Amino acid sequence: MTSLEILLEALKVYEIEVIAIEGNRVKLQNNYEVEVEKNKLYKLIDDGYIVAPFSDLNDLCRFILR
Repeated sequence: MTSLEILLEALKVYEIEVIAIEGNRVKLQNNYEVEVEKNKLYKLIDDGYIVAPFSDLNDLCRFILR
């Protein structure tokens, strides 16, 4: 599985709505976006600003849901 596929599966498990997929970016509910990096790093973006990089998808998903 690619990093993008792994991210999409995690979002599905946590029931986080995916609005759109554009290249290596996934648009989510609440104006969040996740940029998938090559080294299994996921950058959470809120309204165009980088919130934090995540290497653990569980942490990322819990952050989005809080």
